[in-house]
Amino acid sequence: MSSIYDTYEPVIGIEVHVQLSTQSKAYCGDATAYGAAPNTQVSPISLGHPGTLPVFNKAVMNYAVKLGIACDCNIRERNEFARKNYFYADLPKGYQITQDTTPICTEGFVRIKDAEGNDKKINLTRIHMEEDSGKSVHDIDPFNTLVDLNRAGIPLLEIVSEPEIKNGEEAYSYLSEIRKLVRYLEISDGNMEEGSLRADLNISVRKKGATKFGTKVEVKNMNSFRNVQKAIDFEIIRQIDLIESGKEIHQETRTYDAAKNITIALRSKEDAHDYRYFPEPDLVPVIVPQSYVNSVRENMPPLPYELFVKYTKELGLSEYDAYVLTDSKAFALYFEEVIKYTTNYKGATNLLIGPVKSWLNEQSVEIEEFPIAPAALASIQTLVDKEKISISTATQKLFPALLEDPTADAAALCEQNGWIQQGDSDQLQAWVDQALAAYPEKIEEYRSGKKGLIGLFMGEVMKYSRGSADPKKASALLREKLDA
Repeated sequence: MSSIYDTYEPVIGIEVHVQLSTQSKAYCGDATAYGAAPNTQVSPISLGHPGTLPVFNKAVMNYAVKLGIACDCNIRERNEFARKNYFYADLPKGYQITQDTTPICTEGFVRIKDAEGNDKKINLTRIHMEEDSGKSVHDIDPFNTLVDLNRAGIPLLEIVSEPEIKNGEEAYSYLSEIRKLVRYLEISDGNMEEGSLRADLNISVRKKGATKFGTKVEVKNMNSFRNVQKAIDFEIIRQIDLIESGKEIHQETRTYDAAKNITIALRSKEDAHDYRYFPEPDLVPVIVPQSYVNSVRENMPPLPYELFVKYTKELGLSEYDAYVLTDSKAFALYFEEVIKYTTNYKGATNLLIGPVKSWLNEQSVEIEEFPIAPAALASIQTLVDKEKISISTATQKLFPALLEDPTADAAALCEQNGWIQQGDSDQLQAWVDQALAAYPEKIEEYRSGKKGLIGLFMGEVMKYSRGSADPKKASALLREKLDA
């Protein structure tokens, strides 16, 4: 059933600030380690002392070029810096060094899945280099705001999307893809809870079919992907309700209250000219030659979309399997090693998504800490493929045994423990005869139509064989006898 809300369409753009994992800050040698004691990773430069001069950190350019290549951007050769002037207590200089008219990356896109699960490209306006401000702390002293300047000067890449996101689900998918990208590129840990990835949401609504944008509202200070989705969903309804009641939407900055699931006004939104951008006089332009871009491109790691295409198109895996395998770079690279030793890609995938992932979740660890080597995991699948062991034996017996002794030989473990399936026809025949002899009355019931009794006889065969009977051959032999 349609409602008034269905006559509107949201227009959403997102500005993502990615904190880079460099060893030092953007324009000085201060350390960048997360969690250090407040105000211990500072210097006269990051504190904005008079007479100090910034020095550009080349690693920031390298990371920006990597992200630009991954997003299929145009990469600018001559990069200039600007001062963005505004005053907060946690911005010591009174301005931020950023890029205004010459962003290092322009255009490009990020691939996502829309709310219906279809492929969609979110186009980018720009990616530019800048520095972070410090951090104001409000919850330690009940009467004062405290300032930690460790973060001041840490390098950022700001990714600005075109206003092409339509709802909270697409925003969630977009941020997830960006986090995945920066982790694959190893330029940031993408940890939203620690502030390594922050998102500002620009949200407006308009009547469907209209070409003019509505009044834009910015929502800041988001701390999780799920809250981004909830904040967007709330803000869309709030703005439509205001329009329908004849009230005006003000251009302003708001924050999201997760406990109440509402957005709250913080301040009226500044226009760009309020920042009084002007060229940074203390930094020379940074030149990024095409030869440098080419060298970075040649050494790029495999990207999630490339692996996704490989797994679905070349290896024949489902989209679900490919998404799970590529969710993290380390998990995908482990799978890449496994399939060097087996061509049963689906079987290897099932082992990784099933018992391996379950063990990782139970232990609360990542794949880097998984004790079984890729070759050993592949040997489990090989034993199944050769019908030496059943899949249940592989996952319930062999897999736990290898966890206990990761250096053991999988085939030898199966031999020692009597897990090798018995496919000898004479031996199977003996176990089948024993199973049938145990329940003579059930034979007639089976032949009368109760075909489900095959499970009873199979259970007896496995009992007599102590689990070593080949299930496929035993089942076939049972049916042959029962249907005779």
